[in-house]
Amino acid sequence: MGGPHLAATLTAALLLAAARSIAAPAEGAADPKLLEKAKEVHRRIIAFDSHLDLPFDYPGASTDGKTQFDLPKVARGQLKGAALAVFVPQGPRTPEGYAQARADAEKKYNLIRAVAEQNPNLAALAYSSEDVHRIAGKGKFAVVLSLLNAYPLGSDLSQIDEWYKRGVRIFGYTHAGHNQWADSSRPSQALGDTAEEHGGLSALGKQGIARLNELGMLIDVSQLTTSSLKQVLSLTRAPVAATHSGVKGLVDSPRNLTDEELELIKKNGGVVQVVAFGNYVRPVPKEITDQVAALQAEYGYKGNEPPPGLPEAKRMEYADRNRKILSAVPPATVAQFVDSIDYAVKKIGIDHVGISSDFNHGGGVVGWENEGECQNVTAELLRRHYSERDIAKLWGGNFLRVWAEAQNVGKALQAHHQTRAQ
Repeated sequence: MGGPHLAATLTAALLLAAARSIAAPAEGAADPKLLEKAKEVHRRIIAFDSHLDLPFDYPGASTDGKTQFDLPKVARGQLKGAALAVFVPQGPRTPEGYAQARADAEKKYNLIRAVAEQNPNLAALAYSSEDVHRIAGKGKFAVVLSLLNAYPLGSDLSQIDEWYKRGVRIFGYTHAGHNQWADSSRPSQALGDTAEEHGGLSALGKQGIARLNELGMLIDVSQLTTSSLKQVLSLTRAPVAATHSGVKGLVDSPRNLTDEELELIKKNGGVVQVVAFGNYVRPVPKEITDQVAALQAEYGYKGNEPPPGLPEAKRMEYADRNRKILSAVPPATVAQFVDSIDYAVKKIGIDHVGISSDFNHGGGVVGWENEGECQNVTAELLRRHYSERDIAKLWGGNFLRVWAEAQNVGKALQAHHQTRAQ
């Protein structure tokens, strides 16, 4: 796809490729004894990745392919389940834009369902935390449907119900760019975004919170502005999850959560799923950020986004020069990823932190570059003296608990409405 999404994806891909090219062969590799112990731990726990994506050209889950997620890899990594996102990048809010977004969402939805439906002996769709436990208990992989970016829903509140009926159980309002529901932490210059459009949630977005609560859908607060996040927390009756976020205390990115936001999510009873995305867990040296900033100013870029009307030749020229600058950036490692987990645990406690990859959309660090390497994360946690009980919480236990609590709130609200109607 073109436009701002292409530019952002290209920059992320270039950075990851550059990082990999200069990584030492053994970097990120776990101590063999710790790795063996990690595998033993994974046999006993339900490891769950709370956010990953599938590319539009996904070849299928049955073969050990080039993408970061497939069923042979999850078996090798002893991952028991994951939330796969019906993700569509933000585009223009025009009839044509909405039509394309709906078509793209349909493609993603079908790709995700096919993981389970085309491999019934290895995987199954899960619609609740209990389903994940049941499916994992049968030795199968649990596929959970999430939705990131409400853009394809247009301005139709009833579309939340439609996606629920189709199996979506985790719901995030925005990605990169404001939409008709909420403000994004990363406004889109190419789409003409200002710093804020709604001052947080729109009226539609506020209505949506109530409906999501009633349905028991887990609200994903990743990608939101601080104002949007605070408004979600003031309105929701259920705990929330940041399914793929970093911590701003270590890396100053608009995508990362401040200490205040971490604390607010804790008070809500929610969970922060720290994401293994290099740019969000590894600080970039100042001399590199200065060079990138100068290059962006030269070409009129704002962040990863080109100015409207920039010719394709200029975009490619920018990308080439940007790649050369970023090739000097050290790769992010599993150890740095776990640094962010440590930071969050120290700030808000072990019961409110978890793990996510954002694979197939820029995620991956040296040592955890695909789902086949999950135990390397666990080995690093063991090296830092996390107990098996705490590792189980981080690797899905906290997330599944919060999701179950959100579903229980939905059941209580529905029962209340039925009682009042009688």
